[in-house]
Amino acid sequence: MSSVGVKTLSPVPTQPFHTQSCLSLEDKFISIYLSYSGSLTLMRVMECDTIESVKFKIQRCESLPFLTNNQKLVYAGRELARSSSLLKDYGVTDGNVLHLIIKLSDLQVINVKTSCGKEFTFQVERGRDVGYIKKRIAKRGEDFADAEEQEIVCKGERLEDQRLIDDICSKHSDAVVHLFVRKRHVKVQRRPLELSILATESGDAEKIDVVKEGAVRKYDTIQQVVLRKPPDRDFILEPVIVNPKIRLASEIWDMINSTYDGLDRGNYPIRSVEGTGGAYFMLDSMGQKYVSVFKPIDEEPMAVNNPRGLPLSLDGEGLKKGTIVGQGALREVAAYILDHPISGRRSLLGDGNGFAGVPPTFMVKCLHKGFYHPGDLTAKIGSMQMFVENSGSCEDMGPGAFPVKEVHKISVLDMRLANADRHAGNILLGMVEENEQAVLIPIDHGYCLPTSFEDCTFEWLYWPQARKPYSAETVKYINSLDAEEDIALLKFHGWDLPVECSRILRISTVLLKKGTARGLTPFTIGNIMCRESLNKESVIEEIVQAAIDSVLPGTSEATFLESVSEIMDQRLDEIASISLL
Repeated sequence: MSSVGVKTLSPVPTQPFHTQSCLSLEDKFISIYLSYSGSLTLMRVMECDTIESVKFKIQRCESLPFLTNNQKLVYAGRELARSSSLLKDYGVTDGNVLHLIIKLSDLQVINVKTSCGKEFTFQVERGRDVGYIKKRIAKRGEDFADAEEQEIVCKGERLEDQRLIDDICSKHSDAVVHLFVRKRHVKVQRRPLELSILATESGDAEKIDVVKEGAVRKYDTIQQVVLRKPPDRDFILEPVIVNPKIRLASEIWDMINSTYDGLDRGNYPIRSVEGTGGAYFMLDSMGQKYVSVFKPIDEEPMAVNNPRGLPLSLDGEGLKKGTIVGQGALREVAAYILDHPISGRRSLLGDGNGFAGVPPTFMVKCLHKGFYHPGDLTAKIGSMQMFVENSGSCEDMGPGAFPVKEVHKISVLDMRLANADRHAGNILLGMVEENEQAVLIPIDHGYCLPTSFEDCTFEWLYWPQARKPYSAETVKYINSLDAEEDIALLKFHGWDLPVECSRILRISTVLLKKGTARGLTPFTIGNIMCRESLNKESVIEEIVQAAIDSVLPGTSEATFLESVSEIMDQRLDEIASISLL
C-alpha cells in the first residue's frame, strides 16, 4: 500500500448503536481502517456490529464532515450490502481495511472556461463563495495566477466575490455550474462560429439537423452516421458494432451524435461524484444539458483504472458475487436489449420504450483526455446510456407515492435478470407531462445476469406496492418472455452469454412465470430469490442445489432444468397454499 496519512476517528460512543441486540461477554472491540480519498482513518468497532451500525458511527464522526447516510463499504472485493448482517459475517477482523464510497450531495460540479481558451472542471462545497473559486482557478495556471485580476461570469451575469455557490445553483437550477473567467477590463473576442454537419455512410435518405449560428435546418442525407476521428480532433467517439446485421434506430444515433457535438465544441466529460466506478456525464454542443452517460470498462469497480481507489480484483470477480470485472458495460447493454416493449422485440435497437423503461444503451469507443488516465492516453470501450431528465432518485422520497404499475414493471425486470444491485438510488423519478404521472426509470444494471443467485438484492421488496398482485397486462407480458430467444438475441448483439449466466436467466424466467401463474405477488416471488441473511441460502438457491443433488454427473442442461422445474413446482405449491391462508 502506498504511503498515506492515518487519522483516528472521534471517540466511539460508550453505548454503540446496534440494529440487533448481540452484545455478550465474548464480544470485543476491533480496529479497522477506512480507506477514503487517499487516506486511511482508524476506527474502533465491535465484531458484532451490524453494517448499519458501522455506517451510523461513520456518519456521526466529525473528522468526516461531508458523509451522508448514502454510504457503501467494500471489503476484500465485496460490497457489504446487507445492513442487518454482522461485520464478522463478512470476515472483517482486527486490522482490516474497508473502502468507503459515499454520495457527496454537498458538492457542486463547476465547469470553467477562460478567455485564453482553457477549460477545466472541479468540484466545490456548496457553502463556498466565488472568491474561493477564484483561488482554485489561480492554482490552475499562470494566466490567472492573481485572483484579484479575475472576473467571473455565469450566463452573462458578473458574479461578486461574496456570492455563494448554493445561491448560484438555486437561481439557475443546473446540475453543472458553467462559469466564464476573464481578466478585468479586458474585452473578450468571440470565437468564430462553427458549422456542425454530420458525416454519413450509405443507406436510405432522410432528414438530419444541421446547426449553424444557432439555427436548426433540415437537410437530405444518408441514414446511419459513422463517426470517425478527423485529423484535427483530439477525441474519438464511435459506436461499437460487432454484427453488421445490427440496425440502430435514430434514438441511439441522436444520442451518439449529440455527444459527439458536445465533445467537438470542447465540452469536457464530467465524472460523477457518486458510485463505485467511473461514470461520465456527457454534455450537448451548448454545454447546457446532459445527453448521455459513459461508463468505461477499465474504470469499473476493482478494474485496472478504477478512479475510486478500490483494490484490483485478484480473481476477476466483481463487487457482487457471480459477476466479472470488465463485464459491467455488457450487462448494462444487455438489460436494455432484453427490456422488450409490450408489443414484442424491437426490429431496430433503440426503437420504442421497453416495458421497464431502461434508457437506450449501446457500446461505444471513446477517446478523451477528460477521462481517468493514470497512464498513457488511450481510447476506452464502455457503455453509453441516454441521459433522462429526472427529479432525483427514489432514495430522495418515500415509496408511498410511486404508482403500483411503475414498481411492478421494475420488479419484473429485476427478477427476470436476477439483479444483484437494485436499490433506491438507481431508480430515477420522471414525470409524464401530459398527465403529470410519476414514472420510475431503472438505471445501473452492471450487476444483472450473474452466475449465481447469492447476491440478489431488490429494495422494492420493502415497498407496499410489491405486495399488490400483478395486473392482467403485466401477467400477459410475463407470459410472453422466452429465455431461449433472449439468449439468442444477446448472442446476435455480440455477447455469447456464459453457461452459468444462461442458466440463471432460464431459471429466473421460469420462476417468474410459475409464480405469476399461481397468483403470487412480487413480494413473495422476490423473497424466493433473495437471502434473508448473508449466510442463509435463498429458496431459489435451495431449489437449484436440490436439483444438482438429484441428477447424475454429466447430465445434460436440459435434464437438469427439468429437475429444477419439478422441484420448483413443489416449493411454489407449498408457498402458494400458505399465502392463501
